[in-house]
Amino acid sequence: MTQAIYSLDFSILDAIQEHLRTLWLDAVIPYLTMLGDAGAIWILLAIVLMLIPGKRKVGFTVAAALLIDLIICNGILKPLIARIRPYDLHTGIALLIKAPTDYSFPSGHTAASFAAASALLYRKDRLWIPAMVLAALIAFTRLYLYVHYPSDVLCGILVGFLAGWIGWKVATRWIDPHLK
Repeated sequence: MTQAIYSLDFSILDAIQEHLRTLWLDAVIPYLTMLGDAGAIWILLAIVLMLIPGKRKVGFTVAAALLIDLIICNGILKPLIARIRPYDLHTGIALLIKAPTDYSFPSGHTAASFAAASALLYRKDRLWIPAMVLAALIAFTRLYLYVHYPSDVLCGILVGFLAGWIGWKVATRWIDPHLK
């Protein structure tokens, strides 16, 4: 990453720390970010949708998007780019959560969240609106907690939308014909 990107990333992260940190957000944000841990909320959503007869296609689309996101984000990009996390460079930041042990780029929480939300959007399921709101909140938590750079989160959003679109294409072509 270039010095200009790091400079911009840290100026945004530091502005969040300086102007948005509050005691009540410090209490809420760690729980909000946990919803995105290992894509848990989105996996649960996919399972629930797959169990509802009229929503099975949507559920399988979300599951496909999450699987594609896992391959792209955690299987390819994180190990390939191997970007260290912001708290490793600015060691004076007191983390509110346990320090993640994997690489920073792109944000996996963000990518999974937007993969699921965009899969709902591409399926034209009305759950896409609250899913996008939750995805955006989870993405913000990663910045607030100083565990991702803004460029990690931005690329996580892009990877998520790409995974959602591919998941939608895969589901409509290969899964839908086999579902009632």
